[in-house]
Amino acid sequence: MPAAIEITDLTKTYAGGFQALNNVSLSINRGEIFALLGPNGAGKTTLINIVCGIVNKTAGTVLVDGHDIVSDFRLARAKIGLVPQELPAESFETVANTCHFSRGLFGKPASPTHVEKVLKSLSLWDKKDTICMALSGGMKRRCLIAKALAHEPEILFLDEPTAGVDVELRQDMWNVVDSLRAEGVTVILTTHYIEEAEQLADRVGVINNGEIILVEEKDKLMREMGKKQLTLHLYDPLADVPSSLDKYSLELGDDRQTLTYNYDTKGEHTGITDLIQELRDVGIRFNDLQTSQSSLEDIFVDLVRKQ
Repeated sequence: MPAAIEITDLTKTYAGGFQALNNVSLSINRGEIFALLGPNGAGKTTLINIVCGIVNKTAGTVLVDGHDIVSDFRLARAKIGLVPQELPAESFETVANTCHFSRGLFGKPASPTHVEKVLKSLSLWDKKDTICMALSGGMKRRCLIAKALAHEPEILFLDEPTAGVDVELRQDMWNVVDSLRAEGVTVILTTHYIEEAEQLADRVGVINNGEIILVEEKDKLMREMGKKQLTLHLYDPLADVPSSLDKYSLELGDDRQTLTYNYDTKGEHTGITDLIQELRDVGIRFNDLQTSQSSLEDIFVDLVRKQ
């Protein structure tokens, strides 16, 4: 069974000479939620637009469920639903009619039951007879998602889906994405809200300057690249860290009353027990301690800065 999306050596160079994508290769599995992260201008939207047939590629191949996006474009595009960054909509049409029309564009027979189900899942059912122009920005975003789901796609692209929506709606959308995964839909998500990727994604890809710099399972990425920190709050200010503690690479806070120790959770020994004993031996007392773990956002920022 082919991958949901198979991208090989994809390149996009615009007429002015700007290279948006450079030999990108990526395989996205069926039924997974894949988060594509990258700074502004990294090439995320260009990549999505090429797969969806909106932008022409310069070189490389893209297969959607085994169908080439150029030679089998009809079959390939019928598999895809796209929620774009922008908010285009049929301004003078009602929400329900917009969804019915979108479904018809893909040659699907009318299905008021399916459209009702989609609108209800996005809390849009009470707005079904409202014209799109009268919707708020957040409601227009929901309408775009409903349009993308109207023809029952097997692959859904969400390009910044929760930009400009409130916290409650964002949670609703996360629930919708989870339910889509349960139904076997493959979801590709780009977002600036890293906590979305952290909560939803099975795998994470990082793109920068038009190149894929990392593709990894989210949990493995958090385990292998995340850091853990132990922060000790001292009773008394400390002028300098004793040389006998150099092996721990402790960081003394600006207030001279906190010591921070970075440790590796993958090793057999974290060194915390030895550190606390040695602090006691040199007479350094603390009244509180706390541990913290780097988030996916910290890992993402580190990766992009290294480029």
